[in-house]
Amino acid sequence: MTNRKKPEELRSHRWYGVKDLRSFGHRSRTAQMGYHQSDYAGKPVIAIINTWSDINPCHSHFKARVEEVKRGIWQAGGFPVEMPAMSLSEPFQKPTTMLYRNLLAMETEELLKSYPADGCVLMGGCDKTTPALVMGALAMNLPTIFMPAGPMLRGDYKGGTIGSGSDTWKYWAELRAGNITENDWQEVEDGIARSPGHCMTMGTASTMTSAVEVLGLTLPGAASIPAPDSRHAQMATLTGKRIVDMVWEDLKPLDLLTEGSFTNAVTAVLALGGSTNSVVHLIAMARRASIPLTLDRFDELARITPVIANLRPSGAYLMEDFYYAGGLRAFLGQLGSAIDGTQLTCNGKTLGENIQGAKVYNEDVIRPLAKPLVERDGLAVLYGNIAPKGAVIKPAAMEQHLRKHTGRAVVFKDYNDMSARIDSPDLDVDKDSVIVLQSAGPQGAPGMPEWGQLPIPQKLLKQGVRDMLRISDARMSGTSYGACVLHVTPESHVGGPLALVRDGDMITIDIDARGINMLVSDEEIAKRKAAWVKPIPKFTRGYGVLYLKHIQQADVGCDFDFLEPGYSEGAEPQTASGEPEIH
Repeated sequence: MTNRKKPEELRSHRWYGVKDLRSFGHRSRTAQMGYHQSDYAGKPVIAIINTWSDINPCHSHFKARVEEVKRGIWQAGGFPVEMPAMSLSEPFQKPTTMLYRNLLAMETEELLKSYPADGCVLMGGCDKTTPALVMGALAMNLPTIFMPAGPMLRGDYKGGTIGSGSDTWKYWAELRAGNITENDWQEVEDGIARSPGHCMTMGTASTMTSAVEVLGLTLPGAASIPAPDSRHAQMATLTGKRIVDMVWEDLKPLDLLTEGSFTNAVTAVLALGGSTNSVVHLIAMARRASIPLTLDRFDELARITPVIANLRPSGAYLMEDFYYAGGLRAFLGQLGSAIDGTQLTCNGKTLGENIQGAKVYNEDVIRPLAKPLVERDGLAVLYGNIAPKGAVIKPAAMEQHLRKHTGRAVVFKDYNDMSARIDSPDLDVDKDSVIVLQSAGPQGAPGMPEWGQLPIPQKLLKQGVRDMLRISDARMSGTSYGACVLHVTPESHVGGPLALVRDGDMITIDIDARGINMLVSDEEIAKRKAAWVKPIPKFTRGYGVLYLKHIQQADVGCDFDFLEPGYSEGAEPQTASGEPEIH
């Protein structure tokens, strides 16, 4: 490229290249770590934001992968600097990683802002790490490339394949119903997660890494490669090589992201049968880039987008099968004109160029458009007097007889109430009832945990019931399934109408009409609202207080208000570029 940066134009030059006392300190302390000036002088400094942790199994291979990223950076003439960041381990962190997504986004932004980074490699994959890292990098807008963790290998159980999350819920229901033994359950536990990598179903992890690839922030094909595959290690090294060139080219994420690229990402998510969590995350990411993306845009695209990836929980296969069938590049090619191939990506080529020539090797895994898994409505956005600002549901992963349903509400005031009573033989519930969980949203839980796949009462499981209508202001794991209405907004904890639903109210849903309502008069709803008492705050100190003060609702992405572009309340003076002063 003719407009390549000069060494003295590198951001890191302000730390290393000038001749003053402060730069003396930077250089001498770098020498203290064993580096010679020839290792970094006049070279791009690449921050590697690594979300490895001993308690994050999805990223357990990142100790090796970071060295492979570094190898690529060294080979391309850069200077790699690994910067560990909060890991957000989905299986372990309580009450939910979603409580901390914005904290990782803040950490990423501040690491890049306060250190001599010319560009960055983001190492993530486990559910919230992907949007958090990208959100932080977008705020800083340095040359950025994302290195996805990759899915784990297929699970194994009694000679068949099982998938994380999806088959956990399936066999847990069978155990509670008395249809399998404790020994069977132990075999599921031993075989369901047998390698490094994130969930190998089309859960939130694979949904979001795929979306980020479609946005143009990874190397082509990167998101589909299984974590233990040697081609994943090769991809890590190639990622390291590419970020160095991106710095010299000054190719930044806000140069890549457009309304068109987000339309591509949403379309891909829908055609994958992707996680409902993608709605919250993609809206938050788009807003960081000052790009309008709304619930209604998701619904508009869902009405015309077929689900062509036959992947659990909507379909039959797992991510390892998807990779062998051609992976994301072949999948995008299969979507044809639904994908705008003119969008630029991080390797300097267009998305169309990156997917050209990719072939589908198994048309049962990646279906032709003429033979989709589901014709449309991979997701649906519902409105009504329960959800004035919207709610979401995943019709592709539910029993279809519930698309239009009316039933009697069985209400639980919070998660503890539900846990205490859901399996009681005395619970007044039948297969047509509508289970309602309150106080599970961004403020109510707090953190909007993945509680939305509400359990089916044990007595109904024993009758053979495997799906029923369930409603909450919570989220649901992307690996989950069922007729679960999620993200009800405004949430009950701030006085949304969900807080006003009572036992015995009749609730009706019509997915084709995009409606969800309680059959209660406006006068009665107003009366209940007047009697509603605001709950006490969930936190009284620390990060939780900051969270409760600034968290926004699900329809706008659950970001902190002060992290979005344009926020100015109480802003402190800063340099014109928003960069730290170096004194």
